[in-house]
Amino acid sequence: MKAVVVEIRTQILMLGTLVGLMWGLEILDTFVFRQGLDLLGIIPRQAIGLRGILFSPFLHGNFAHLSANTVPFIILGWLIMSQSIANFVSVSVICMVLGGVGTWLFGASNSVHIGASGVIFGYLGYLLARYYFDRRVSSGLIALFVGATYGSVLWGVLPSMPGISWEGHLFGFLGGIVAAKFATQR
Repeated sequence: MKAVVVEIRTQILMLGTLVGLMWGLEILDTFVFRQGLDLLGIIPRQAIGLRGILFSPFLHGNFAHLSANTVPFIILGWLIMSQSIANFVSVSVICMVLGGVGTWLFGASNSVHIGASGVIFGYLGYLLARYYFDRRVSSGLIALFVGATYGSVLWGVLPSMPGISWEGHLFGFLGGIVAAKFATQR
């Protein structure tokens, strides 16, 4: 029982730290840097834009953008983390890197891509694809829950609205599928 409590505390601490970092950076960006940190996002096909692969998931355009990403990041992130913390870390890194590289390669010219939604779409892709690769009942139940709760956002992988990084969504989602395949081969 004590190990379960320690595990849950660790999960809360990790997710809380990541969300706290996002909110802290948005507060600094809004009130100190006047949105200047957003330039650390992914800038497609420019060498300096590669740094955005690391920074973009923690940067947001405004508090509404950050608020929209916070709840799904926590819910989907925790569903992955409940399998194991190491799994959460590897899925997050794979989604961030593959989603970021895809966005850098194929994103619209003269744009800057920021926000955690690429990673969130990666989590979505991972949780939906996991059952396909491992055929475990628990993975299937999670996929059903995630599909019913978040399935409607899958339209976000298509070009739809100006200012929305559908490229980040698409390549994050594909990164999640790769992460699911990788996780079931270990």
